[in-house]
Amino acid sequence: MMLRLILALVVALWGLPAASLAQGAAPPFSSERIVVSVQGPAQGPDVILIPGLASTSEIWRATAARLDDRYRVHLVTVRGFGSVPAAANGGGEVIGPTADEVRRYIAERRLDRPAVIGHSLGGLVALRIAADGRNRIGRVMVVDSAPFFPALISEGATVGDVEPLAQIAYQALMFLGDDALRNQGAMLGSQLGGAADSLFNSVGWQGGNRATLAQSLYEVMTTDLRSRLPDITAPVTVVYGWSPDDASPRAHIDGLFRASYRNLRTPPRYEPVEGAEHMVMIDQPSRFMAAVNRFLS
Repeated sequence: MMLRLILALVVALWGLPAASLAQGAAPPFSSERIVVSVQGPAQGPDVILIPGLASTSEIWRATAARLDDRYRVHLVTVRGFGSVPAAANGGGEVIGPTADEVRRYIAERRLDRPAVIGHSLGGLVALRIAADGRNRIGRVMVVDSAPFFPALISEGATVGDVEPLAQIAYQALMFLGDDALRNQGAMLGSQLGGAADSLFNSVGWQGGNRATLAQSLYEVMTTDLRSRLPDITAPVTVVYGWSPDDASPRAHIDGLFRASYRNLRTPPRYEPVEGAEHMVMIDQPSRFMAAVNRFLS
């Protein structure tokens, strides 16, 4: 009785849920690179959701809501995207350090072989996590993301080929702002292999710190993880927007995605989503969720 009274007093003074105190809730995860929120049951299985360029975890809210009755969902936001302060992402590289922080989060929270789902830039982060984390990652889904985005235009493209364009994109964003990118979305979508075709002026483009956005865009265009694919031991699922209309660039992208992932140890599962473009989870939520459920089953 006395123990219950003391516990009730602590709860009243600190405003903390009794269940959290009783279970010894872990302190908040602190990071200069990412912010993580969690919803769902206290125990796994665990699913980590990573958004793309200039997106926050808000793009995953509908997906998380359809998973959190069965899974513990970890929603990641990259600092510097949306209204989240950039902190350490205000200068220097973004993708590699972000992947390192997610792996640190997995280790500190002792997540048991979580499933990792990443969209666009988040897909690059997910691939990096899987390559570095190896058997500590259960499975990986990349959503409209490739290990080297320019290869979705030309399979033979190299980092040297796209470096000048990436520098121009970086400078444009630094000096003209993200409004300039919104106005030039069609052009950039073409140069990124369709990766920006429905990003600008959509719920996915939430802006952010200019330096973080410029560096992240540069890295999306120049990061080449194809040589790291053999390091990935987790099964991989590749989801992407597809169109049956022969006049659409999306009608011809299937072969380019398949060529991009040929270096994986085990061939991935390909999930083309008809009627979707870059923001697959928003463009076709039902079809996307069907692919997610197959991925997690």
